[in-house]
Amino acid sequence: MRTKFTAFKATASLVLPLALPLALGACAADGQGNKQTAGTLLGAVAGAVAGAQFGKGQGRIAAVGLGTLLGAWAGNEVGASLDRADRLAMGSATNTALETRPSGTATTWRNPDSGHYGTVTPTRTIQQSSGQYCREYSQTVTIGGRTEDAYGKACRQPDGSWQIVNN
Repeated sequence: MRTKFTAFKATASLVLPLALPLALGACAADGQGNKQTAGTLLGAVAGAVAGAQFGKGQGRIAAVGLGTLLGAWAGNEVGASLDRADRLAMGSATNTALETRPSGTATTWRNPDSGHYGTVTPTRTIQQSSGQYCREYSQTVTIGGRTEDAYGKACRQPDGSWQIVNN
């Protein structure tokens, strides 16, 4: 009968070759960074451990492989959703700033889960010859203590939404 340590070694020998390509693929595929990669790795390990609890012999190997793949997928989705939460917070602040704030007044956003934050500041309102209103704005985004600045222009659409445009 196998000991728990022997079963753990067997699980680890299957998890590492499967998890590494998945993690590298997640990192290269969309550049979303450490949260999504970490989610992929942690999910793969958790899935492999769960899979190791089922089956015997070849069935256990298949369960570990399937658990690794399913765990990696689930972990990747969780990591990506945190990045989406950053974008949602920033998008909401941008809409509020463009819609309601006078030029020069900053609107801040913060994702408490990731710690990322930023500002959106309308700088100028322009009425196009077509009658369409556009606003130039500046924004900052701080991730991991590093702040980046950006500038843009958005125009109000007939449905009331704001669309970023190229100058």
